[in-house]
Amino acid sequence: MSINDSNWRKSFGSYVLVAVVSVLITGLVFFHYAGDSHTFAATGVVTDESASSASDIQIAQSSLVSAQLPSGYMSKDSIANVAERVGRAVVNIDTKRTMKVSPLPFGDFFYEFFGIRQQDMTREVEVPAIGSGFIVRSDGYVLTNNHVIEGAKEIVVTLADGRKFNGKTMGRDPRNDLAIVKIDAKDLPAVQLGDSDKIRPGDFAIAIGNPYGLQHTVTAGIISGLARSLDGDPKEPGIYIQTDAAINRGNSGGPLIDIEGRVVGINTAIIPQAQGLGFAIPVNVAKSVMDDLISGKKIVYPWIGVQLQNLTPELAEYFGVREKYGAVVAYVYPNSPAEKAGLQEGDIILRIGNAQVTNITKLQEEVRNRKAGDKAVLQVWRNNSYMLITVTLGEMPDD
Repeated sequence: MSINDSNWRKSFGSYVLVAVVSVLITGLVFFHYAGDSHTFAATGVVTDESASSASDIQIAQSSLVSAQLPSGYMSKDSIANVAERVGRAVVNIDTKRTMKVSPLPFGDFFYEFFGIRQQDMTREVEVPAIGSGFIVRSDGYVLTNNHVIEGAKEIVVTLADGRKFNGKTMGRDPRNDLAIVKIDAKDLPAVQLGDSDKIRPGDFAIAIGNPYGLQHTVTAGIISGLARSLDGDPKEPGIYIQTDAAINRGNSGGPLIDIEGRVVGINTAIIPQAQGLGFAIPVNVAKSVMDDLISGKKIVYPWIGVQLQNLTPELAEYFGVREKYGAVVAYVYPNSPAEKAGLQEGDIILRIGNAQVTNITKLQEEVRNRKAGDKAVLQVWRNNSYMLITVTLGEMPDD
């Protein structure tokens, strides 16, 4: 055998050996990944229905449990399911109220030249309005905003199935902008009331209502903020829920619900010039007065009888008080509990009972936690000295 033949055979044998080793390595890798296929199936990468043993099946099931979406997580059809279920209890509220209007835009002009006063030429017109509400009891009790039905001569409630009923106002809470309307119907679908104290910014939020008469419109977003104020300085704490779920005119009184379908708020206000700024009354506020509204009982709120402004550093320096917090009495209503107790304009309220008055909202909150007839001891700064004044809280007037 020649040297060339020998070299050729050695080279050929080397190639064969490399090929055999490669096949063996490939086979091992294949079997390794094939044995692990149900782990990927649990995470949605590979689907393998031919598990080789009971132990393999058990491992796959365990992985699926750990890969499940957390409770309350929004899947692709969650909003549709929730809206369909809760929407059956959402109603449209049409009202008619009478308003006095003048046909003349230049009332002062006509009085000056013709001696005709504008009020002498006013006429009454019937003004329609729309709003929303939702059924809180299956025997026909509907919760809505007070401003939806206030002053209405006629209230018509339209159910999700198209039936229409005349509504009767059972109770109103103007301060919290809540009202209960009764319709003559039974066995109606009712909403589930949630707990607004448990919601957090970032939670999913769904609004259902009738904006501009577009019945059962569903919008979705998140809870954008809590304890918002709609009175005065928006930076001051308040009670309202802020959401970016679209709310428009006609949504008032409709429910703001969580992803589980529980009502957490009552849609009530928007900032017209802004986008994605809607506000709702926390449902816990409604729950605290709903039984009284249903029974027609008057909602009574405690009242001191003053107008206030927050103590600023400039005012603190002016009045010579060392505290940098408090509520300044700007006006005392005649015949009010404050006047009877001796409060005066310019007094700075620093404490009520054992609570420090950090701002107006804190004082209002402390008063709300009491009842009409209760006595409240106020620490006041007046004329460069501290004094205690005891106020017997009265009932807040309707106006």
